[in-house]
Amino acid sequence: MTALQTINVSKTFAHHKALTDVSISVNEQSIFGLLGPNGAGKTTLIRIVNMITSMDEGQVLLNGKPINQNDIIKIGYLPEERGLYKKMKVGEQALYLAQLKGMSKNDAQKSLKIWFEKFEISSWWNKKVEELSKGMQQKIQFIVTVLHKPSLLIFDEPFSGFDPINTNMLKDEINNLKYEGSTIIFSTHNMASVEELCDHIALINKSKLILSGEIHEIKNRYKENVYEVSYLPGSNGKLELDLLDFSLLKTENSNGGFTSKIRIAAGKTPNELLNKILLQADVISFNEILPSINDIFIKEVNHYNK
Repeated sequence: MTALQTINVSKTFAHHKALTDVSISVNEQSIFGLLGPNGAGKTTLIRIVNMITSMDEGQVLLNGKPINQNDIIKIGYLPEERGLYKKMKVGEQALYLAQLKGMSKNDAQKSLKIWFEKFEISSWWNKKVEELSKGMQQKIQFIVTVLHKPSLLIFDEPFSGFDPINTNMLKDEINNLKYEGSTIIFSTHNMASVEELCDHIALINKSKLILSGEIHEIKNRYKENVYEVSYLPGSNGKLELDLLDFSLLKTENSNGGFTSKIRIAAGKTPNELLNKILLQADVISFNEILPSINDIFIKEVNHYNK
């Protein structure tokens, strides 16, 4: 089932085209990566979904129906620009924001107690926000975003200000929210986190959607038939290959043996390469190399910008 769709969404500010006919489809109970360079249009699209900014053309559908103001309570939005009141106490502010999302004070207090204990921040309840570090404030903002259990969560650079330990903790919570039924849109420049968390991605550049799909399908689409093999050499030492069929790209010493990267020519198979190597060496490992999402991101953006 599709949780969220944007259909040919366009937006212009003065003479700047922020979005041009952008269509994405986000499946229920999935993590969707919204990617793009700075200024590509990602935040504009997120703000349109949240009905903070109006679109010039197009449609936004939530659960198959045009989104309206009554749907906003079903969305939890963590913006890149944080919005906590510095002079308010943490607990007082968290209760206030929870009630804005329709929670009763009693339910909000119970849920906040659970989340504060989970994040080991119960002692912060009576501190002012300005007393907290950026990372601590980020934890509070995350909690108040998810507290009312929205069906759609939108996180814009959620790991900003976090050390690696707290980043991993937040990743675990994002995965837990998915497994509990939430649909998540996740915008970040951290491509390693995208590979780790996301099911599908969309890449926007200069206001246009230039790439979208399931993450493993995209990586397979961009693979270059390159394999990495680790082996202990036989009596002949390094590998001898038919260079018309197999291009030896790189070889390094590795734990008393070698690790080589080899490209297979069109029409040849991995089994043919493996059989050729087994005649000359003892194979320790044999793996296909798929491009990273970071490599694909850079390749597509650079190609589009030419």
